[in-house]
Amino acid sequence: MKKRIGILTSGGDCPGLNCVIRAVVSHATRTFDWEVVGIPYATQGLLERKTVPLSIHGWDLRGIDPLLNMGGTILGSINKGDTLAHADEILAGYEAIALNALIIVGGDGSLNIIHQLAVLGNWNLIAIPKTIDHDVAFTERSIGFDTAINTIVDAINRLIFTAASHDRVMIIEVMGRSAGHLALHSGIAGGSDVILIPEVPYTIQGICHHLTELRDCWQKKFAIIVVAEGISVCAEDADNPSICTTAIDSERSRTKCGQGQYIAEKIANCSNHLIDTRVSVLGHIQRGGIPSALDRLTATMFGKVAVDLIAQNQYDQMLAWQNGKVVTFPIQDVIDNNPSLVNPQGDLVQTARSLGIYIGE
Repeated sequence: MKKRIGILTSGGDCPGLNCVIRAVVSHATRTFDWEVVGIPYATQGLLERKTVPLSIHGWDLRGIDPLLNMGGTILGSINKGDTLAHADEILAGYEAIALNALIIVGGDGSLNIIHQLAVLGNWNLIAIPKTIDHDVAFTERSIGFDTAINTIVDAINRLIFTAASHDRVMIIEVMGRSAGHLALHSGIAGGSDVILIPEVPYTIQGICHHLTELRDCWQKKFAIIVVAEGISVCAEDADNPSICTTAIDSERSRTKCGQGQYIAEKIANCSNHLIDTRVSVLGHIQRGGIPSALDRLTATMFGKVAVDLIAQNQYDQMLAWQNGKVVTFPIQDVIDNNPSLVNPQGDLVQTARSLGIYIGE
């Protein structure tokens, strides 16, 4: 039976989303001769009953397919608003669009919301994980994560030279509200001296001691600190430091100036302003750019397998990458185990410590 399937991208954008769209459309139309439509701006498109026809010929320019190296999403995305407050209208919109199945490409928040709608409306749903935070459970890869790491490491590579030229401590604040995967991976790959993540408590005194040791014992007069945006702050002054509670365990308010700036001020106070610091907040540059080869491959394989699952009438599944291949998990199981956080006793944390990186107490 010829099917009409939809695809939407939801939540924060990232590189690799267009690669998924390309793979889904190519496989569904070439192999099965199905109709594929895009839902613009995720649930907003369902609410407004809008679709975009998708064809393998629709984006060619003189035979050139631009989607593989195009960041963002051609379908648009949305990560705000009270979606469930409009559940009835969205469910009616889905019925009006008349889909046989829907593929959602999203992170943990989008997955949770759209799965609730799918249960209410009895939708045939397939989920594909995308998040630069890499906090979706059960998957070793998530679309956008690898490109974001490369972007951060490129920034570290550039900032190292200016830090060394002025004997400064350069603090680089990266994304990661509750999960520190971005900071941990990029910090190790970029050769940083300090990595601060939400999952591991730290002390300002410990940071300052490490910076002093680098200078006095290793004759290193500059340093690179990678800070996840989700680390908690300490209420105590620098002359009375204590272990910080993590963002997961505490509702303690955070500074409005950002965690990177907070750490810079604490280091200045702890060192009697002898340590010169500068802060670079990478912000949304981490979400942009051309997708890496790994993200392209991951997205393409996820897109292909998503279509295969629809052909086999296997729904309510999220795709995941484990042990070198694509596997599936029930969406509710994924939601129940989100978010996936850094293991404080895991191999990467131990690797960082073995390299002399300060990563907390």
